Amino acid sequence: MTWSRRDFLRRTCCTAAAGIAAASFNRFGLINAYAQNTQDYKALVCIFLFGGNDSNNMVIPIDAASFASYQKTRAVLALSQANLLPVTPPSLNSPFGLHPRFVELQSLFNGGQLALLTNVGTLIAPTTQAQLQQGQAVLPINLYSHEDQQTQMQTATFDSTGQTGWAGRVADRIQAIYGGNFPIVISLAGTNVFCEGLVARALESSGNPTALLNGFSGSTSSQNRLGALQSLLTFDTGVSLIQAASTITSNALSDSKTLAAALASAPTLATPFPNSGLAQQLKQVAQIISVRGALGLPRQIFMVSLGGFDTHSDQISTQDGLFQQLSQAMNAFYQATAEIGVAQQVTSFTLSDFSRTYQPDSDSGTDHAWGGHHLIMGGGVKGGDFYGTFPTLALGGPDDATGEGRWIPTTSLDQYAATLASWFGVAPADLPAIFPNLANFASPTLKFLG
Repeated sequence: MTWSRRDFLRRTCCTAAAGIAAASFNRFGLINAYAQNTQDYKALVCIFLFGGNDSNNMVIPIDAASFASYQKTRAVLALSQANLLPVTPPSLNSPFGLHPRFVELQSLFNGGQLALLTNVGTLIAPTTQAQLQQGQAVLPINLYSHEDQQTQMQTATFDSTGQTGWAGRVADRIQAIYGGNFPIVISLAGTNVFCEGLVARALESSGNPTALLNGFSGSTSSQNRLGALQSLLTFDTGVSLIQAASTITSNALSDSKTLAAALASAPTLATPFPNSGLAQQLKQVAQIISVRGALGLPRQIFMVSLGGFDTHSDQISTQDGLFQQLSQAMNAFYQATAEIGVAQQVTSFTLSDFSRTYQPDSDSGTDHAWGGHHLIMGGGVKGGDFYGTFPTLALGGPDDATGEGRWIPTTSLDQYAATLASWFGVAPADLPAIFPNLANFASPTLKFLG
């Protein structure tokens, strides 16, 4: 396998710094603080659902004819209508039901803080079933592959292996206006291409960006060993790749220490968070947002994740637990942003590899598919409604790519992400450079954000 320079540096950094990646900071960053209560502050929070979330059971039409068809086609995967949580999006003027575990999300939807964007996917250009059948459609490479589709959802690059993520490119574009001495992008979901840019650098960790290298404690001998390592990282080796990797690792140690110092003086959040992995990631995001003034950043992008959505079998019970975690964690996070006073300025959104087939497989699960539905949450969201075009839920119907219920997306990831980036502060003229397929769509941005 051939590694690019970026791959080498990323892997070298992760090995050396136990998953904590790049970001530069200096000791004047805390002095040059941005006002804690600034109204110009904005944050994007990506919640990536790894494995391919079956959004066909996330939101279900419940008018009599549609639900009867749903029951017949989904068979063993069909949920009871009595257990669904009713919502009526005004743009469709038709009743739908949310998954029974979305109790908190139903409340946010009804309160206007949550919206759904329907049938989104890795779409290079508007595509019809006829174009697919006639071999005239331009499709993303390896369309139903987990690894490829996870990467494409993070990079918005569909015809090759993207080397930078769209969050990283967004940060690149706004660095000169909103950048400071601390990283704009922070991942609590490990090292990933979503956060990789060319100019702006990211702080990436597997759950705790304040942690120092593994194996170092507060003892004198341990701190002496850490000091020796930091000294080694300053040596000029004369080898550019090694020198760059040393700089990255050194910066990562400095950043994690700076963040830990800022968080040490943060007030304790009163909002209770569940003890799930996703909820604890989002709690840490809320805590970092609460010290945004100390970090001197009016713009931040975060990535968190929840895995387990590759439901080839036993989907009902698996998704039941995952959706409960998702609903409770997202609600707690929204309430925390309200407590901090930034609910209007923080927008959270979901991504996933793809959705899954409408038709069940032989093991009470589903196979890989394409277009799916996504959640968008925040005080600035025009919530309580659906956006995009809801697919026709019929095997072999006009939106079915293969006859098994793989919906051809009607909204592109580029449009979804460009809307978020535009709200975040990216100039309209800069959007095509970040989202290369955006010019193929008549509406480059959507209407779900104010």
